[in-house]
Amino acid sequence: MELLYKSTRSENETATASQAILKGLADDGGLFVPTSIPKLETSISDLSKMTYQEVAYEVMKLFFTDFTEEELKECINKAYDAKFDTEEIAPIVKADGAYFLELFHGATIAFKDMALSILPHLLTTSAKKNQVKNEIVILTATSGDTGKAALAGFADVPGTKIIVFYPKDGVSPIQEKQMVTQKGDNTFVVGINGNFDDAQTGVKLIFGDKDLAKVMAKSNYQFSSANSINIGRLVPQVVYYVYAYSRLLANDEVCEGEKINVVVPTGNFGNILAAFYAKNMGLPIDKLICASNDNKVLYDFFSTGEYNRNREFILTSSPSMDILISSNLERLIFKIAGNDANKNGELMKALSSNGKYEITKEMKNDLSDFYGNYATEEETGKTIQQIYEDTNYVIDTHTAVAACVYKKYKKETNDKSKTLIASTASPYKFTRSVMCAINEKYDSMSDFELVDELSKISGVEVPQAIEEIRSAKVLHETVCEVNEMQKVVKDFLNI
Repeated sequence: MELLYKSTRSENETATASQAILKGLADDGGLFVPTSIPKLETSISDLSKMTYQEVAYEVMKLFFTDFTEEELKECINKAYDAKFDTEEIAPIVKADGAYFLELFHGATIAFKDMALSILPHLLTTSAKKNQVKNEIVILTATSGDTGKAALAGFADVPGTKIIVFYPKDGVSPIQEKQMVTQKGDNTFVVGINGNFDDAQTGVKLIFGDKDLAKVMAKSNYQFSSANSINIGRLVPQVVYYVYAYSRLLANDEVCEGEKINVVVPTGNFGNILAAFYAKNMGLPIDKLICASNDNKVLYDFFSTGEYNRNREFILTSSPSMDILISSNLERLIFKIAGNDANKNGELMKALSSNGKYEITKEMKNDLSDFYGNYATEEETGKTIQQIYEDTNYVIDTHTAVAACVYKKYKKETNDKSKTLIASTASPYKFTRSVMCAINEKYDSMSDFELVDELSKISGVEVPQAIEEIRSAKVLHETVCEVNEMQKVVKDFLNI
């Protein structure tokens, strides 16, 4: 049976999976959501005997129903191959009383690789299925990780161009170096004088500009998105939660049907939403623990029922979470609003005009699956230090936010359920913050000296993604103001 997608802001707009992937964002500015969340058809016992690629097919075929088996398997096999440095794709490490799901073994050493390795293949397959003759222009805002993962995925992919905007002073030195050294004739990286929310809002405005869309069409271009607003990014993220549970079962860490908690360091809300979708598919998940940093807009939302972005934007050592407008939360709001596009649309309009909205008591009651808390900068550093000293396991700053919040949750609730923590980036991506948290003496070293020192103390080989940027040439030097973003896009496309 075909599963269709509809907009969170309109009762009228529906699309097939391939159409939703191609568009990225609905015409009315809403996000595409499945008309229903399908149930897993294969038992977890059977899934536990499968490879990552096989589990991916069992999950994705339920969402992407207009793809043939051959098309979908080809996308999966091209995505999850030797570019990952472990055969498991997403291995689990047991440490400090929890299970760390390492999602950073792809080409750019962050969890975004898990979805952005397959999105280019889903997109180009979708274009063929829909007889699209235009060149696809991927337009993306990044808080650090999405940018490089998208650039790596789309570099030199025929029929595509990719433009990435990032906050010039809002990413780690390693993140920036990864992006500005990106090769590929179809790639374009732009720093903006602003924060991630400015970049994300600017990209959404460009997407929504009907006059620009006409100009683009005349030049045989059309936009699509690699941000987590694209359903083609969200569904592959569901896969690794299903796979992780199947691994825990295969390794006798859980009994079949035993419920686990999942902790996710959260910025744009896509990664934890994927876990929520997995739960709704029938995966035995109890609590979804939403971990925030000092930009604790989500913690405040889960605590009070009010989402309010009218606050200071704080630059932290976990920059991928430095976000005040969590775009994917809209998909959850739509669901707890009873799938009412009008009600959701009103709330999103209030967010746009007043910077805040408040949900009803009934809607708040529907958030019982979630627990929210946050970690301060000091707590984040201390968590990295404590876990290293106790276990010799080194985690990055984002994972540390999650680990810290998990400890707070356990203390507050005394819940002893087995718990999976989404480890979203390699410590090599945030070497200075990680090493200085372990010992302040490292602060005097250069970034690449710290890389070598991290390898020594962790016993983990320096990833290829870091080795290749040591002496890489900077290829992208464009910086613009927020109000110049559309002009920069037009200049790159010569339209």
